[in-house]
Amino acid sequence: MSGINHVTLAVSDVARSLAFYRDVLGCTVRARWAEGAYVEAGALWLCLLHDDAARMAPHPDYTHLAFSVSEPDYAVLSARLAAECVIWKTDRSEGASTYFLDPDGHRLEIHLGTLETRLAHYREHPGKGVTVFDGDAPATSSIHPE
Repeated sequence: MSGINHVTLAVSDVARSLAFYRDVLGCTVRARWAEGAYVEAGALWLCLLHDDAARMAPHPDYTHLAFSVSEPDYAVLSARLAAECVIWKTDRSEGASTYFLDPDGHRLEIHLGTLETRLAHYREHPGKGVTVFDGDAPATSSIHPE
């Protein structure tokens, strides 16, 4: 596996979702058809696909999709999201984050930082109980226990 190929989100109204991802989040529209659209967010290929079963409320679990944002753009976009979206969580993470819902209740986040800045945070704060693996740490598998 070399990475995530694309993410598909079930949406109740393609036009409304496309407007949100294009106009609020700044994604680039790459294709549109009657039942869906493709947008890009940096290297992410996102498919918005109509589904009659799409919900208007967030899932009850913590599952969410986080987008990277540049430091100069973060404050403006965060304020815009706070004004136009439901905020579903208060930021308590390393790096600034804004947690918001899209029109179909998908839990989303904009975040300043990378995996490396997150790992550096945990290296500097070992009391948080996170073990950081550097280099090629041995992988373990629970699929075929020995």
